[in-house]
Amino acid sequence: MPSPVLRVARPTNDLQRLADFYTRGLGFDVLAHFEDHAGFDGVIVGRRGFPWHLEFTHQHGVTVDRAPTTEHLLVLYLPEPDEWRAALDRLAAFGVTPCESENPYWDRQGETFEDPDGYRIVLQNTAWER
Repeated sequence: MPSPVLRVARPTNDLQRLADFYTRGLGFDVLAHFEDHAGFDGVIVGRRGFPWHLEFTHQHGVTVDRAPTTEHLLVLYLPEPDEWRAALDRLAAFGVTPCESENPYWDRQGETFEDPDGYRIVLQNTAWER
C-alpha cells in the first residue's frame, strides 16, 4: 500500500533561479521536471525517499507576485548539529545570507533565509516533538 506524500506547490516567475536555490543552496534533489505541460513548466524538488516534496511551476505568459508576507515560512527541523551547520555552509557558499525572522521564536535555535521569490525558509536546529 503506498504511503501518503505531501506536495507543496506554488508558482514562480523564475523557475531556474528558484530550482537552483533549493538544489544548490539547500541541497534538495530534483525529483522530476516538465516543460510545456498544458502551458506550464515545472520542477519538483525534495529528498529522495522522503514523503514530501516541493513543486514550483511557471505558467507561460503569467506573472506572479512575490511572497505576500515575511511570515510565509517553510520550516525544516535539522536536529543534528553537523547536518544543520552543513546546510548553513551550503547556503553561504551559494551566496545566501540569513535574515532576521519576523517571529523571534525562529531565531532562537535557527536561521531564516529568503528564497528568490521572497518566501522564507527556517533551518531549525532542533527536533520537532509533539
